[in-house]
Amino acid sequence: MNESNNFVFSEDVSIEDLGQGVTRQILGYNEELMVVKVWFDTGAEGYVHSHPHSQVTYVESGEFDVNVGGEIKQLKAGDSFYIPPYVEHGAVCKRAGILLDTFSPVREDFLKQS
Repeated sequence: MNESNNFVFSEDVSIEDLGQGVTRQILGYNEELMVVKVWFDTGAEGYVHSHPHSQVTYVESGEFDVNVGGEIKQLKAGDSFYIPPYVEHGAVCKRAGILLDTFSPVREDFLKQS
């Protein structure tokens, strides 16, 4: 398993265009932990899905309607949410913004795509 450098400079890390107004940048990671920065345009959607990883997400900017296990709340800059493993979740961006996703363990599927 790879791991990131100890210091990660955003200008040195590629940004992936995931389409439909969503882009992603993989930041620091090792086998047990990963941080990912995700930009959303207004109206962009992180479709409802689930995965075996624990996830905590911090809303850096913007406004999002976030669905965790069927419960929907509106979150804004400074808010965060936790998603247990295998719980369905998604988000709709109401005002363009950035989410910082933290996963445990690492999202190996993200590394294979980048």
